[in-house]
Amino acid sequence: MAAAATISDLRRPLILSNTHLTHTFADDNSPSQHILTINDHPGYNNNNNNNQDLSRFAGAFARTEGNPYEVIGSDGFEAPVSTTVDPFRNLTPKIEGVYEWVKMVVCVPIALVRVVLFGLCIVVGYVATKLALCGWKDSSNAMPRWRCRVMYVTRLCGRAILFSFGYHWIKRKGKPAPREIAPMLVSNHVSYIDPIFFFYEACPTIVTSESHDSMPFVGVIIRAMQVIYVNRFSYQSRKQAVHEIKRKASTNTYPRVLLFPEGTTTNGRQLISFQLGAFIPGLPIQPVVIRYPHVHFDQSWGHISLPALMFRMFMQFHNFMEVEYLPVISPSQNHKESPARFAERTGRAMALALNVAQTYHSFADYALLSKAVEAGQERFSPFMIEMAQVQKLYQLSSSEAVGFLGRFLAMNPDSSGFVQYQDFIRVLRLKHSRLSEHIFGFIDADKDGSITFKEFLVGSIHVLKLPLFPRACEAAFNESDEDKDHYISLLEFGGSTSAVIPDLTTSEIQALFELFDVDGDGRISKDDFITCLRRNPLLIAHFNHLFMHKDLDAERGLDEMV
Repeated sequence: MAAAATISDLRRPLILSNTHLTHTFADDNSPSQHILTINDHPGYNNNNNNNQDLSRFAGAFARTEGNPYEVIGSDGFEAPVSTTVDPFRNLTPKIEGVYEWVKMVVCVPIALVRVVLFGLCIVVGYVATKLALCGWKDSSNAMPRWRCRVMYVTRLCGRAILFSFGYHWIKRKGKPAPREIAPMLVSNHVSYIDPIFFFYEACPTIVTSESHDSMPFVGVIIRAMQVIYVNRFSYQSRKQAVHEIKRKASTNTYPRVLLFPEGTTTNGRQLISFQLGAFIPGLPIQPVVIRYPHVHFDQSWGHISLPALMFRMFMQFHNFMEVEYLPVISPSQNHKESPARFAERTGRAMALALNVAQTYHSFADYALLSKAVEAGQERFSPFMIEMAQVQKLYQLSSSEAVGFLGRFLAMNPDSSGFVQYQDFIRVLRLKHSRLSEHIFGFIDADKDGSITFKEFLVGSIHVLKLPLFPRACEAAFNESDEDKDHYISLLEFGGSTSAVIPDLTTSEIQALFELFDVDGDGRISKDDFITCLRRNPLLIAHFNHLFMHKDLDAERGLDEMV
């Protein structure tokens, strides 16, 4: 009843404070139009003054309609050049070719033996690790030597597991530097085989996700490796992890520390951007590069499930692996070197050894890829945009990027990843109008009549990060809240939005209102309003008319002084 009454209120004249505009609304059930005439001053001449104010509003809007965000300080944006490179793509996700199928049949009995060996090694290694951990409570200090000796049994089991996966021999080049010279190792990350090899080779302290602790068998073993846990989405967790890295790497009683600075697995054909955790302590590092040469079976853990990858490994005659230890790299002593510069030098040395390029992709791109897979997309490269570059420019988090991708995917991009105008305005609950066209045109950076995810993301974040954006949100809310009760009603919201988009129907106003009513309580609080605009920053253009004559920059300065 309340909702019906509220909707019916939209069919009555809307009273807007401090304005003298005439608004037109189209009723869903009637072809007639309702004219809103506002006269809130005694002696007010409706025809003359109303026409003057409407002309003034139309003129101001016309000056900014080419760029609907000019009023809050935007002079446009440039989307970084798109790339079709997919560093996470496994080249052989399916069994193809006569040779592979014949090999599968021949290897069935071999695979059965390997599976038995794998299971036996897991059980023996698990028991040995439990014995090494039994009664050990002081995990804040290095593990006693006798417990480390027990772990040799588990390490040998790790080598046997590699054997069961077809890694009968492993080619090595170079030698590990003494711990006193290089207390830290960094390596590219291609497969789940990488950490098993390093566990057997050096039993290092590793940095890994907190979620791995709960994995069966694996969780117990990594605890015995005196692991450093990190939640990559928590600033405090990352800060604590860096402190632990430096503490353990600086103490010779601990094993050396191993990190995979890419933060996720790739296909090994590119080196993606490095996270800085390994480089902030400023200690000497020995880079290690891993290769998996192949002809018929790509061993990288990319667009392929772990069970499928393990099955394919069991069904090979032999899997090739090469490990190369590179010269130690130390931070520059001539001047204080930044972690980013240290990471850049290390990445360049590793990329040169691998003979590959280092891209601006990051773990955030993998998160975007996972979202695209979840949505049933068949091509993934349009949704990976070298996030390290975007994050550097706009300080964007992975979760924010994934949220924008979710909204973009709701626009039904075609097989090439392009979204058309009608789907764009549908998801943002806009109506076809000149303003909607200009918003779309603003995002369409290359002016080809469609938008890509990179354009949508960078354009949205560009608007979100404008210095005047928060003040514009505040001003828009305050102006829309006509009765100053700290909430925007459906009636008030209709008055605000219809001023810029004419002929809105009640259902269209209701749909847009529900988008802003984040908590669904039938009214828009300031938190609802700002949360919605942070999720959909392009919608701030709907409220330009409420603050385009205000000096937002002056108000921001006043707030900062207060």
